[in-house]
Amino acid sequence: MTQVLFGQSYYLRFDPKLWNAMQPYPPLGTLYAASCIRARGYDVALFDAMLAESEDEWAIALDEHKPQYAVIYEDNFNYLSKMCLLRMRQAAFTMIDMAKKRGCTVILCGADATDHYAEYFEKGADYVLLGEGEETLGELLDQLSAGKEAENVIGLVSRNTKHVTRRPDIKDLDALPFPAWDLVDIPKYKKTWLDRHGYYSMNMVTTRGCPYHCNWCAKPIWGQRYNSRSPENVAAEMKWLKENFAPDHIWFADDILGLKPNWIEKFAELLAENDAVIPFKCLQRADLVNEKTASALAKAGCKTVWVGAESGSQKILDAMEKGDKVGDIYRAAQLLHKHGIEVGFFLQFGYPGETWDDIQKTLQMVRKCAPDDIGISVSYPLPGTKFFERVKMEFGEKQNWVDSDDLAMLYRGPYPQEFYRILHGRVHHEFRMRRAWRNRELRGIIRTPYYLFGMARTEFKLRRFRNATFMSHFSQSAT
Repeated sequence: MTQVLFGQSYYLRFDPKLWNAMQPYPPLGTLYAASCIRARGYDVALFDAMLAESEDEWAIALDEHKPQYAVIYEDNFNYLSKMCLLRMRQAAFTMIDMAKKRGCTVILCGADATDHYAEYFEKGADYVLLGEGEETLGELLDQLSAGKEAENVIGLVSRNTKHVTRRPDIKDLDALPFPAWDLVDIPKYKKTWLDRHGYYSMNMVTTRGCPYHCNWCAKPIWGQRYNSRSPENVAAEMKWLKENFAPDHIWFADDILGLKPNWIEKFAELLAENDAVIPFKCLQRADLVNEKTASALAKAGCKTVWVGAESGSQKILDAMEKGDKVGDIYRAAQLLHKHGIEVGFFLQFGYPGETWDDIQKTLQMVRKCAPDDIGISVSYPLPGTKFFERVKMEFGEKQNWVDSDDLAMLYRGPYPQEFYRILHGRVHHEFRMRRAWRNRELRGIIRTPYYLFGMARTEFKLRRFRNATFMSHFSQSAT
């Protein structure tokens, strides 16, 4: 019998777009929690939903381990957990029910549970950990195991909680044990990556949180705080991973890698000194990329940097309270390319106030900066953000996407929902054609007529929507 069975409710199988992409990573936040609780003396096991077929495998794990405590601890480093996809929320509800039927005490931790704990209690959860959960979970288990009441544990909510109090975040991240990688089915992940992509990638995180104020970005776990591991601690983990699992690639899941001054430079030195360099991808703010950091990233082995570009219109960046300039995006792409680092752009369409001209500025930015990859979304209102408060009166019945390919406009955007679905195709047609010619990709070059036809067809449809929307606004103004 296992005391604590950890699981999470993000099933790649339930997200068709990402299942097709097949770039799976174990739930890093769950692995940290399992490692911390094991360090307190508890016997722990892991149910990894990422590559599971359905919730039925959770039931099998419950029957196998017969845990006293079932902890559905979401991976808070997975941005999709923050988006509260409806299919994953339903999976969590099903998992709660399965655990309760087997007599488990059920504990939840994650962005959606933090924001909507009442709904989880309705489905049978016993406790919800607010925000960062390792220390709160440890104290809760200590109290319950000793037969004591747990109502006074800071950072905890139950049905009887009268005063909800958040626990201060962990500042000394170096004191945390490395994630419990021994609980993961490494051969299964490795085979999946090698079969689909020809290399094996693992995930790491060097920080927790983000201090910036983008008004559409929800921060239910860490708020505005930002805490960082030391470059020495991260380099030691990379060396340990390299020696024990030999990954070909690392995905740093930080919101921002190396925000502290000279962190990346010191990190690069330590990796070189300790033969710990592993090619990696990471996220960066455009205004933090300069000659010094770009050079250090290249020295550290960085292969790809994803930038939250969002828009090529300064008006929209300012409305989002991004805090950077369009010029920063152009400069970051140029510097990273100069040092041999691939660039990915996250683009966001449909923010309130965005016009046809703003969209054209974004398209022009993609043409001139020539990123190596792009990710496109429409603006997504998340609870706890200024953006959510601004548009919540425009919501219909649907307030969450079902999966990551949903792309539904959940509020009244500048254009109808179908416009953005067509725009998604329009941008990808042009991007793929230009990338093929730039990189001399024969397969893509052969598809040029297809791309050109797709661009013409979608451009025609977009302009019809533009004209119809203009006439509608004109008619309303006239009346």
